[in-house]
Amino acid sequence: MSESSAPLTWSHFNPVKVVVEAGALGHLQTFVPIEGKVLLVTTAGFSRRGLTARIIEMLGADRVLVYDQVTPNPEVDDLDDANIQFKSCQIRCVIALGGGSVMDTAKIIGVTLPSNLDRPLAQIFRNNLKNTWISRLPVVCIPTTSGTGAEVTPFATAWDSKDQKKYSVTGVEVYPTYALLDPELTLSLPKDDTLYTSLDAISHGLESLWNRNRTSLSSAFSMQALSLAVEALPVILSQPENLEKRGQMQQASMLAGMAISQTRTAIAHSISYPLTIHFGVPHGLACSFTLRELLKNNMDEIVTQPHERLVLVAVLNLLESLNLGEKIRGYLSAETIMDLQAEMETKGRADNFIGKMSHGLEELLNSSLN
Repeated sequence: MSESSAPLTWSHFNPVKVVVEAGALGHLQTFVPIEGKVLLVTTAGFSRRGLTARIIEMLGADRVLVYDQVTPNPEVDDLDDANIQFKSCQIRCVIALGGGSVMDTAKIIGVTLPSNLDRPLAQIFRNNLKNTWISRLPVVCIPTTSGTGAEVTPFATAWDSKDQKKYSVTGVEVYPTYALLDPELTLSLPKDDTLYTSLDAISHGLESLWNRNRTSLSSAFSMQALSLAVEALPVILSQPENLEKRGQMQQASMLAGMAISQTRTAIAHSISYPLTIHFGVPHGLACSFTLRELLKNNMDEIVTQPHERLVLVAVLNLLESLNLGEKIRGYLSAETIMDLQAEMETKGRADNFIGKMSHGLEELLNSSLN
């Protein structure tokens, strides 16, 4: 891949207003309608820790409805149940407080509540109903992790454990309205969660570079995201209270999200899906354990400027230091991973990859696991 491989004709659209500020949560009322019901989407953990109560106090108990049943990898049936639960409540705005699963849930609710479909996700994904989202509720995303970049993307993931499938809810209407990046909210994130979500952001940055949909702007987002992440992640793993580096990692995640909004992801994510669907491997780990080998194989292909090589070499050194092959073998054996190869080439992801894989998927997996 050379600099000329980025298309000369392209467009870019991202309607999300991003606010970056320590303490941004305190200004939440600025970003929601003055009147009407507001739905807060979060997790039971945040409710236990008092953040739900804080938002209710800020906006008014008579206005805020709470859905705090979000779990990792939100399920089609649970999302349709939530749609039924709040359909008649005349919600004016949805607030997402949490990580990628919370933001995906809020974004999906934001388009399903205005829809007149009954159990819309089941109809679309299981019954193959053709549908285009035509309206949305305003969605305010407040990420508490630094990984998915879901606060600035036009897609959200729904999982169907019943049929062992992963689906994507996509479209312009799925974009959030606001993203409030408050690094104070990431300070309590445990070490493993910090690592795996950050690896997801690094994966997004790299996946956008070896991508057939790459543009000069998406590449700029990716390189800046990787530059920030490679500097911030080692520090916050050893100094989790470092607010400056937490903020840096949060911005890296957002920039990588801006990149994949243009390109979508590629082969590393395609490989990851059966690992998460069948064995519950954390998404950030599942989509990053192959990055070291992919980057080794494609360094020369994705570099367009000398300074980019310095960044990518630093990323490679970081990946080599993390022993991701050993970490993923804590969830399932190398033999089991190899047995999943037939499910790892997902249409719309694997075919975005325009780099090289040395001697093929089997060799990539073998090298990545060692």
